[in-house]
Amino acid sequence: MNNFTFYNNTRIHFGEGQISAVASEIPQNKKVLVLYGGGSIKNNGVYDQVKTALTDHDWDEFSGIEPNPKYDTLMKAVEKIKNEGFDYLLAVGGGSVIDGTKFIAAAACFKGNDPWDIVSKYAPVDTALPLGSVLTLPATGSESNGGAVITRDADKLGFGSPLVRPAFAVLDPTTTLSLSARQSANGVVDAFVHVMEQYLTYPVNAKVQDRFAEALLLNLIEEGPKVLRTPDDLEVRANIMWSATQALNGLIGAGVPNDWTSHMIGHELTGNYGIDHARSLSIILPAVMDVCRVEKEAKLLQYAQRIFGITEGSVEERIEQAISRTIAFFQSMGVPTTLSEVDLDINSIEVLLNSLKAHGMTALGEHGKNDLIKARAILETAL
Repeated sequence: MNNFTFYNNTRIHFGEGQISAVASEIPQNKKVLVLYGGGSIKNNGVYDQVKTALTDHDWDEFSGIEPNPKYDTLMKAVEKIKNEGFDYLLAVGGGSVIDGTKFIAAAACFKGNDPWDIVSKYAPVDTALPLGSVLTLPATGSESNGGAVITRDADKLGFGSPLVRPAFAVLDPTTTLSLSARQSANGVVDAFVHVMEQYLTYPVNAKVQDRFAEALLLNLIEEGPKVLRTPDDLEVRANIMWSATQALNGLIGAGVPNDWTSHMIGHELTGNYGIDHARSLSIILPAVMDVCRVEKEAKLLQYAQRIFGITEGSVEERIEQAISRTIAFFQSMGVPTTLSEVDLDINSIEVLLNSLKAHGMTALGEHGKNDLIKARAILETAL
């Protein structure tokens, strides 16, 4: 196991009715800006619960943060913060709202000329406004980590800082009952791939991380299809919600190699063609598993055995079965697994490769050896 330092200071309030905890989490002397997306929280009761929790606070709201939050929208919130003196942010929504709020928290305090430098040039985040979150769409794990991804035109780029990790997160599974089947499926797939990109690399004898990761994968495979069949089952939604948070809170990735190739290529699919983030991952991950099977052989065989019970056949046969079973799981969630299913063909590959090159994504993978030649092979396999 590799050396690591693990620290996660986000307090989690999990369960029905926990939005009330917002009242005590945010100091009453803070001026709070509540940030959310398209307004669904006003239809499912979440907004009213937040409003009640903030009864004794000075607060206002900012709406309209998009899926794949846009820089120009977020900068309007920064302007409001600076003009009106807000000093605490509360993100209410899914990963996009929370990601956007993280950027706003950093950009509002940024001393440079252009806050876009935070993501485009990795400008350091020296200070940020405090923030909390109320999660309504489990998927990204953003509610308890320090990472975020922001979009500007066709550029979808990320940044990370411990200063933008939410101080607290409310996880009430009842807030997810109003999600569409597409949103629910995307959340499960996103969480699944988060686990895979921290797990499916090469062995370092990190038994705790491996077993935790495998538990999450098994849970998502078991509960994912259920949420589509029985969307009102609160126990299913609770297990998915907690799995998604655990998938990217830093624990299973501590002390082990990571491979975020699927995410980096997936970001280009979203930035250039508007493909849902999770659906970009369900297309790319199986191709990564296929093209990178040699360097991932040991973990692919472990994955095959421990997740799907595959123990018979040659090495190649077991790996093929593991990839096929992964594709079958994605298909059971109703997400695409090939580029052709989202109306893309070989002509799109050059666009995607050019974007990877422009963004410096030319040495991906656990060994840093997934260059543009390897990326081309992955995209061609995904056709």
